[in-house]
Amino acid sequence: MSPSPAASLAEIRRLVADLPGPDLATRTKAVARESTLTKPPGALGRLEALAEWMSTWQGKHPPQLRRPRIAVFAGNHGIAARGVSAYPPAVTGQMVRNFIAGGAAVNQICRSVDADLRVYEMSLETPTADFTIEPAMSDEECARAMAYGMMAVESGIDLLAVGEMGIANTTAGAALCHALFGGTPADWTGPGTGVAGDALQRKQAVVAAGVARHAAEAGGDGLEILRRLGGYELAAIAGAVIAARLARVPVLLDGYTATAAAATLTRLDPRLLDHCQVGHLSAEPAHARLCAQLGLRPLLDLGMRLGEGSGAALAVAILRAAVECHAGMATFGDAGVSGPA
Repeated sequence: MSPSPAASLAEIRRLVADLPGPDLATRTKAVARESTLTKPPGALGRLEALAEWMSTWQGKHPPQLRRPRIAVFAGNHGIAARGVSAYPPAVTGQMVRNFIAGGAAVNQICRSVDADLRVYEMSLETPTADFTIEPAMSDEECARAMAYGMMAVESGIDLLAVGEMGIANTTAGAALCHALFGGTPADWTGPGTGVAGDALQRKQAVVAAGVARHAAEAGGDGLEILRRLGGYELAAIAGAVIAARLARVPVLLDGYTATAAAATLTRLDPRLLDHCQVGHLSAEPAHARLCAQLGLRPLLDLGMRLGEGSGAALAVAILRAAVECHAGMATFGDAGVSGPA
């Protein structure tokens, strides 16, 4: 993680208080054009709603999708030492090198959908603290990680897909969800990299201990929950989501852990994820529960659970088809086709 200006969560809260909402005039233009295209009303199903959503949050009509960016944030977690993952923490750095070399699944998917992949390595040599003992991050560490994530939203991109890499981060994601939405640790804690049996019970116990340690002090404050139970890469995802809203860039969230990171922002404003879609439904069992809590319906359901932004990257193709159909189809008038009787 490269140095960034000193920051605080109080500054993040001030920023969030003045975020733009939907562009309703642009939405009206999108709805009006959709009704003139050479097809029965609703015939393209969800693609029609996605084109409207893209236009509404880009604030432009027709919407466009020429420069999608896939941002993968990587960080290490102190709780990995508690044996909550099937893989050692060294794998985080090894996978970052694999991304850079072009050898990961997300590299191939980005190539197939013509998307720009950026990988953001966040202090891998310095993991977060063990959240069963103390907060994962200090106020400044969390805010600096969020500020770093904001840097992914560069001028000229028209869609941001966010993903993560970090051994033990499904444990952090489960802790975030348990703190945000209640239930039991088992409701939110799944196999992640493939743990089962005693290892899964140990993972659930870590989630329970972390939430019990911090729930009273965090209260319902989403940023405090993120600071105490999250990780550098998860804070960066939350920061990127905020920056995208400021820049009018729609967002695709990847799977369970990325969605959990973004979910912390809904405690600041329940509408703060309105410019986001979930790219795919992870096979991690709690992702469906989390999406239901947020009122977000994933675009794809392929049984994937890889992380690294792979499902969100794949969903870029769906959004591109929605945008191209909306902008490129002929109208009844243009094509000389009779409209509905």
